Amino acid sequence: MNEVPSTDVASPAGHGGPVVDVHAHLLLPALQQSIGARDPDGFAAAQALEARRNGPESLATSGRMIGERMALLTALVVRLAEMDRQGVDVQVVSPSPSHYYPWAGEELAAWAAREASRAIAEHVAGAPDRLLGLGLVPLQHPHLVVDALEDAVVANGLAGVELSSFAGDVELSDERLEPFWTRAEELDAIVFLHPFGCSLDERLDRYYLSNTVGQPVENAVALSHLIFSGVLDRHPSLRLVAAHGGGYLPTFLGRSDHAWQVRPEAHGCRELPSSYLRRLRFDSLVHTPGALGALVDAAGADRVLLGSDYPFDMGVDDPVERVHDAGLAEADARAILSGNAAELLGSRLPRAHAGVTVTEGGAA
Repeated sequence: MNEVPSTDVASPAGHGGPVVDVHAHLLLPALQQSIGARDPDGFAAAQALEARRNGPESLATSGRMIGERMALLTALVVRLAEMDRQGVDVQVVSPSPSHYYPWAGEELAAWAAREASRAIAEHVAGAPDRLLGLGLVPLQHPHLVVDALEDAVVANGLAGVELSSFAGDVELSDERLEPFWTRAEELDAIVFLHPFGCSLDERLDRYYLSNTVGQPVENAVALSHLIFSGVLDRHPSLRLVAAHGGGYLPTFLGRSDHAWQVRPEAHGCRELPSSYLRRLRFDSLVHTPGALGALVDAAGADRVLLGSDYPFDMGVDDPVERVHDAGLAEADARAILSGNAAELLGSRLPRAHAGVTVTEGGAA
């Protein structure tokens, strides 16, 4: 793949630094086909579970939506054009969550994670001044996740990995994940929490509740596991970013604080649960100005980063405008659009460039 030619031009959005979207996806249809061919029974069972969880109406609508947006999900040329239109200088690109494959056995899961990380690395290499990538780890097999993390970050040069909220019987509080958190700290790797599926299953199989309710629930449950189990006490330097503004948790932690005070089994963390918002980061994808303001009030403007969920219909195609619409202080808006990502990414943050074009062959 040929790279986008590099230029040295200031940020097109005029925010004093590159505008960074930390929540954008790449679809990997070839990997999905290979997974199905390697384990057709497991793949069929997974599809049946998705049908159970989402219901036929939502599955049909999602299928049409993905078909209509296939170029946005796969083609580098189209991605860069959309970034320019949105005023986004840099995207952090992660695999579409359909590629977690939490049902896969050890060999297949390890292979799928490696292939996903390789494909993400190949895509972002086409525009290294505009894109960073996140790989995958087979969360359902905790003894394999450190190797997969190192493959993503060390071997493929990615900025970190994307995690689901759970996988099978593995919650993020699972003691078997301790080596993973340790290694993620050592590598300064970004860990992007993005749920895949919801454990409420058929209760959410209509009205698209599987997404509108299920995603915020899963974020809240996963973050609560991290907080109450003491993972964030033991690993204070984790660079963890929660998609969808952290779901229901950030603005409803008073109940968790009360439980920590009165219930001994809820006292697994050293401090009030609400204090751990300062050790987490959240994307800005909460859909309304009031909700973004509430997230900033709860976590602090320095803990929120721009996120669009590009290019899905539950995302937004005007993420920069959404931040401005929230009526935040100018310094807070700048931090969300640019400064917080610069702090998170450090030396991994590439220069952002305006007006670049993709050379022939520069598409995934």
